[in-house]
Amino acid sequence: MKTFTSLTDIEALEQRPLDEVAPHRSPYALIRAAAHRHPEREALTFLPDAGLDTPPRRVSYRELLASIHRAANLFRAMGIGPDDAVALLAPNLPEAHAALWGAQLSGRVCPINYLLQPDHIAALLRASGAKVLVALGSNAELDVWSVALQVAAHCPVPLVQIGVTGSGVAPDPDAPMWQALLAAQPEALTFEPDLHPDRVVALFHTGGTTGAPKLAQHTQGNEAHTAWMAHAFYDIDETAVEVNGFPLFHVAGAFVYGLAWLAVGARQVLPTLTGMRNTGFVQRYWRFCEREGVSHLACVPTVLASLMAVPVDADIIHVRAAYTGGSPLPGELAQRFEAATGIPVRNILGMTECAGLVSIEPLLGPRTPGSTGLRLPYTDVHAVPWRDGAARLDERCTPGETGVLVLRGPHVSPGYLDVARNTGMFEAGWIVSGDLGHLDEAGRIHVTGRAKDVIIRGSHNIDPALVEDAFLAHPAVALCAVVAEPDAYAGELPVVFVTLKPGTDLSPEALLAAVAPTVYERPACPKRVVVMDALPMTAIGKVFKPALRWRAVEIKLLESLAQWAPGVPVEVQAGEQDGRLAATVTLRCAPDAGLQERMMQGLAAMAVQVTLRFSP
Repeated sequence: MKTFTSLTDIEALEQRPLDEVAPHRSPYALIRAAAHRHPEREALTFLPDAGLDTPPRRVSYRELLASIHRAANLFRAMGIGPDDAVALLAPNLPEAHAALWGAQLSGRVCPINYLLQPDHIAALLRASGAKVLVALGSNAELDVWSVALQVAAHCPVPLVQIGVTGSGVAPDPDAPMWQALLAAQPEALTFEPDLHPDRVVALFHTGGTTGAPKLAQHTQGNEAHTAWMAHAFYDIDETAVEVNGFPLFHVAGAFVYGLAWLAVGARQVLPTLTGMRNTGFVQRYWRFCEREGVSHLACVPTVLASLMAVPVDADIIHVRAAYTGGSPLPGELAQRFEAATGIPVRNILGMTECAGLVSIEPLLGPRTPGSTGLRLPYTDVHAVPWRDGAARLDERCTPGETGVLVLRGPHVSPGYLDVARNTGMFEAGWIVSGDLGHLDEAGRIHVTGRAKDVIIRGSHNIDPALVEDAFLAHPAVALCAVVAEPDAYAGELPVVFVTLKPGTDLSPEALLAAVAPTVYERPACPKRVVVMDALPMTAIGKVFKPALRWRAVEIKLLESLAQWAPGVPVEVQAGEQDGRLAATVTLRCAPDAGLQERMMQGLAAMAVQVTLRFSP
C-alpha cells in the first residue's frame, strides 16, 4: 500500500476494491500473515524493569502466533464458545497479548481497566458474560491480583494468574498459572476459527456522559480495518520499532499502537508492567530508544510534556516520529517538542467505538496546527449541523464551518452490547461522535470542542456524572458540578464545585477526604474541591458548566503563576476563543523576557490558549 501524504492518495486507493487492498479482515489473520512472512523477527520486546542492564524478554512472531494458538485452545477447553467472554485484567505484556488475541479466536475478550473499583469491574464481568478472568499475578510493582480477588468475591468466576518472573512475591496457590496452562496446550489450533469480519470478538468499556461505562462491541473486521490502514499514515514496514506504553484495555494500546504494528511485522517495545507511569523508564527513555533502535514514539500530549523534561542524552537519529492522541494537542507543545528533539509530531483522533482510529496526520505530510489528520480509507467523516438536540445527518457543514463530527465505515462498531445505549450515538449507520469541529478544504479534520462533558485524564475517559453522584451523596452537599481543570502532565483533571446545605460548615479538604474513597475509580478522584455560595445557572435552571471550566482555568493558572513568579501580582481572566479555552494573564510588573519564556514553556503543555501581558 502506498504511503499517504494527502486526501488525494486516500481517494486514489479507494478506486480499488476493499477486499483487494485489505485481504485479511481479522486481527488473527493479520498476525498470522505477518508471522508467516517474518517468523523470526521480534514482535514484542518486554522490559522487565527500568534498568538498562536488565536483559529484555524478546518474543518472535513465530512464538507470538504459537502462544495465541495455545491460548485459544485453552479457552475452548475451558468452555469458552463464540458468544462467551474472557475478562482480561493485565497490563501490556506478552502473556496479555496471547490472552487478548487468543480469546478473540475462541470467543470474545473483555479487557478491563484494573484501576476501576472492584465492584465496578465485577459489573463489567456480569454485563459481558465473562466465564473466566485472566489477571496479572502477585508482584511488587503492580498490584492487580488483590483487585482480581475482590472482583471474584463480587462475581464468582474462575481465576487464572499470569506469573511474573522475578517478582519476589509467591504466586497464589489457589489459582492456576497461565504459563503452565498454556504449556499443556498444543501449538496448532484444535478447532477451525470463524474469521468472518462481522463476528463480534471484543467488548471494550468506555466512559459516557451518564451512567456506568458502556461496552462497545468490536468485530474482527472493524479492528482489522484500523490496524491495516494505519501503517500507510505512519509510513512503517517490518523494520519499524515503536515504544508502546499504553495498556491493552485501551484501544490505543491494543490497536492504534498495537495491532497496527503487528499487522506489518514491526516491533513493539513494552516498557515494564507500569508502562509510561514507570518514572525510572521515563528518565532513561532516550537511552532505551537508542538501545532498541526505536523509530516511532506512541504518545499522548502529557507524555510529550513529560519527555520535554528529560534531557536527550542518547543518539536518537533513528526516531522518525512521535504520534499523539487521546486528548487535544496544544500547538505550542508540539512546536517545543519538535524544536527540543528534532522529532516530528503528528496527531491522531480516535474513539473506542471504531477500534481507536478516526483520522491520522500522515508522517510524510505536514503537521497542521489544530488538525487531527485525514480520515481512514473507505470511511466517511463529516461535520453536520446540530439542531434541536440532534445531528442532521442528511446535511453537511461547509469547509471551515463548525458542526458535530459524524463518521461511518468498515471500522465502525455495530454498537453497544446494551442496545438501549445506542440512541443518539449510533444512528442510521453513523456514529455521532459528540465532538465539535470542522473539515478544512484539504479534508483535514479539526476538533474544536466536545459536545459532551467527558474529562480526559491522560487518555482515560472520566464520567463527571459518576463523580458528581459521589459528592451529592454526602449529607453536607446541596449542589455539585464536576468539570475539567487543565494540567500539564495529565491533560485534564476533574475538579469539583459545590454549594453546601444551609447550616453546614465543612472545609474543601475535609469534604474531599470524606468523599474520595467512594468515587467510582481512582483516576476520577478530583484534584480539588471549590466551595461556592452559588453555582452559575442557565435561564432554565441548569448548571452552566462553561463558566465553571473558565473558573477552573483561572484557579489553575493563578496557582501555577504563583510558583513561577512569586510575589508578582497576577490577574487572570478565562473564557473561550474560537471554541477553545483561552485566558489572558496580566502580570503587574515590568516586562521580563526570561520570566515570559519560563512561564510560556510551563503553560505550553496545557490545552489553554494563553495571552501574557505585563503591566507595571
